[in-house]
Amino acid sequence: MNNSIKQPAWDSQLKQAVQLRQESQLESSLQLLLKLADDFPDEGIVQYQCAWAHDAIGKEISAVPYYIRALSLELTDEDRRGAYLGLGSTYRAIGEYEKSKALLKEAIDQFPDAREFKVFYAVTLYNLGQHEESTSILLRQLVETTQNADITQYNRALLF
Repeated sequence: MNNSIKQPAWDSQLKQAVQLRQESQLESSLQLLLKLADDFPDEGIVQYQCAWAHDAIGKEISAVPYYIRALSLELTDEDRRGAYLGLGSTYRAIGEYEKSKALLKEAIDQFPDAREFKVFYAVTLYNLGQHEESTSILLRQLVETTQNADITQYNRALLF
C-alpha cells in the first residue's frame, strides 16, 4: 500500500522558483512564477509567490494584482500573513497610503498578535500625517518587545 501523498503538478516548479529567489536569481524566479501563475490561477500560494517575486525585483505595482488574487484564494495562515504584509507594504511603497492603512487594519483584526502589522500600520499612519497615533503604536511595540534595560526602566513614562 502506497501512503505517499501526491504533490500538486506545480509543486516542484514552485520550489524551484523559490530556490532561485533565495539564490538571488530574481529574474529567473519571476519568469518561472509568471508561467505558474498563468497556468494555475486558482492556487493561492502560486499567486502569492508570484507577487513576492515581483516585489523582490522592484516591480511593486506589478505585484499588486497577484497579492490581491492570492488573498482571495486559500492560503495557510503563515502565507496569508505574508501576503497581507507584502500587499500592505507595497501599497505604502507606491504611495497608496489609504489602501495600505485599510489593508493593514484588516490584517491586524485577523491576526491581532502579529506585531509586524502594527509596525507597518504605524509607518503608514506616519505617511498619512497621523504622527501622534503612529508614534504611540511604535512606542507600545517597542516597550512590549524590548529586553533592553536602558529602555525598560522607562516603560511607564514611554507609554504615558
